[in-house]
Amino acid sequence: MNKRIISILMENDPGALSRVVGLFSQRGYNIESLNVAPTEDETISRLTLTTIGNDQKIEQITKNLNKIIDVIKLIELSESAYVERELMMIKVKAVGSLREEIKRSVDIFRGQIIDVTPNIYTIQLVGDNEKLTAFIRAVGEAVVLEVVRTGISGISRGDKVLSL
Repeated sequence: MNKRIISILMENDPGALSRVVGLFSQRGYNIESLNVAPTEDETISRLTLTTIGNDQKIEQITKNLNKIIDVIKLIELSESAYVERELMMIKVKAVGSLREEIKRSVDIFRGQIIDVTPNIYTIQLVGDNEKLTAFIRAVGEAVVLEVVRTGISGISRGDKVLSL
């Protein structure tokens, strides 16, 4: 069972997202992450979802997704070379000597401190899942107050594109 990333171009209409998500729940498949937003054409949205499955399960998922009327086109990004990114905002306790230590960790992970109070830093990081998880481990779960993650966005490398 491997992580699979599926990217879908779909109509930007009411109910379109719920039909895609409904397909997963009806079949007992789990969505690990889901990210959706309009493309350069506001009538079309790009949905990127992450799921876990073997080749047979993913083939079944893609066949069923293609049957949904709102789905225009889809690709499995994880079949070939791709770039993935995720955004994380994390609120951490930052008091005393911990402030400098956390700043160093933010610099090492190429993050940004986006809000500062006397006791708390809010940090923004962009990267793959492993990088974001490594940052949480590096600062220590004891100082983590809140974590918000967008889920994976991905795009194929090179000439391969998902477009009409």
